Amino acid sequence: MHQKAENDLRVKGNFSTRMEAKDGSFGFDFGGEYLDIVDHSMIYYIMSDGRKVKIDFSELEGKVQVKESFTPEEQNPYEMQKMGWQAILNNFKNYVEKS
Repeated sequence: MHQKAENDLRVKGNFSTRMEAKDGSFGFDFGGEYLDIVDHSMIYYIMSDGRKVKIDFSELEGKVQVKESFTPEEQNPYEMQKMGWQAILNNFKNYVEKS
């Protein structure tokens, strides 16, 4: 399994990572460029295929709420994509709560 991630979190900075299923059955490269960043509030980027993603961070009852909106791609159903993005956020939440 190939694992690699690079991240330059600044406007016009680039990021790239390799995402793979735990069992190695499939994987894909994921990357793009940061278009706008507001510290502790928002990250906006464009992926290498031209789709845009915006992540908003806000405080809610002493916790950080993360809201992510994305331009869907054309190959897979929107609900499937939404579930995939949500799974990533859920894994991030689990990781952070263990720290």
